[in-house]
Amino acid sequence: MFFRTKHLQIDAKPERPDPVFAKMLQEPLGGQWGEISVMMTYLFQGWNCRGPAKYKDMIMDIGTEEIAHVEMLATMIARLLETSPVEAQEDAAKNSLVGAVMGGANLQDAIIAGMNPQHAIVSGSGAMPADSVGYPWNAKYTIASGNLLADFRFNVTAESQGRLQVSRLYNLTEDAGVKRMLAYMIARDTMHQNQWLAAIEELQADGLEETPCPSNFPQSLEDQRVSYQFWNCSEGTESAEGRWAQGPSPDGKGQFEYLADPQPMSNDQGLLDPVDPRLYGTPPKPVPKTAHE
Repeated sequence: MFFRTKHLQIDAKPERPDPVFAKMLQEPLGGQWGEISVMMTYLFQGWNCRGPAKYKDMIMDIGTEEIAHVEMLATMIARLLETSPVEAQEDAAKNSLVGAVMGGANLQDAIIAGMNPQHAIVSGSGAMPADSVGYPWNAKYTIASGNLLADFRFNVTAESQGRLQVSRLYNLTEDAGVKRMLAYMIARDTMHQNQWLAAIEELQADGLEETPCPSNFPQSLEDQRVSYQFWNCSEGTESAEGRWAQGPSPDGKGQFEYLADPQPMSNDQGLLDPVDPRLYGTPPKPVPKTAHE
C-alpha cells in the first residue's frame, strides 16, 4: 500500500505567477529525464527486483520519494499559473507576461508571448504529464531490465541529466520561492547520484554482478579478438591519448589496444537478394517481362 502525507516534502510556493516559467518546469516534470520518468523507473525496478531484500527496499524508498517530487513540481506549476494576491499585483504587473495573465482580458497576449496554451486550454491552469513543448510523457523513458547493475548505471545517468536540467532552470528564474524548491531538488539529486554509485559498488562487493554486464554471460562465447580494442573510426588520433586506449581494462580482464587504422574483418558487402516479387520491391536488375504482359 501507499500512504500519502498531506504535507509536501518542501514548500512549492512561488513569489508570484509566471506562466512562462511554468512552461519550462514541465520539462523536469514530464520530460525524458523528469521526475515522472525516474518515479516510474524506480517503482518498476523495485516491483520487479528479485535480488536481496535490501536492494528492493532501497529502490522502493527512492521510487516512493519520487512520487513526492512529482507532486511538488505539479503544485509549483499550478501555482505559477495562478493570479497573484492583491498585495503582490503591483510588483508582479511590472512583468508584462505576468501582467497579461493577471489582466484576464490579455491572456491571449501571454500565450503569444510564451505561455503554454495547453495550460489554459487543456489543463485549466494546472500541470500536465508532458514536457516543456507539450510532448506527452512516454513510458519508453523508463528502464527496468531485471539486471540491477545495468539498471543502477542507467539510474546514475538519469539523476545526472535531471540535476543538469534543474540546475539550468535554477539560473533562469529570479523567483526566490522557486529557487528554494529547485535547490532542494538539486540536493536530492546529489544524494541520489551518490546512492546509485554506492549501490553499484555494493552489488559488486556482494558478488552479485560485475563488469562486463551481464557478468553471467560467458566471455568465452564472445569474439574475444575485439573485446578490448579501441577502434579509431573518425579523423584524427587524439583519442589515443585517453585511458580507454592503453593499459589494463577497468574490469581487470584485458589490456586495451588502440587500432589507429582499423580494417574490415569481412568481405561481406551487405548485398541483398531479391525479395518475393509479390512484395513489389525494387530488384537489383530488370525483371524479364512475362509472356502475358
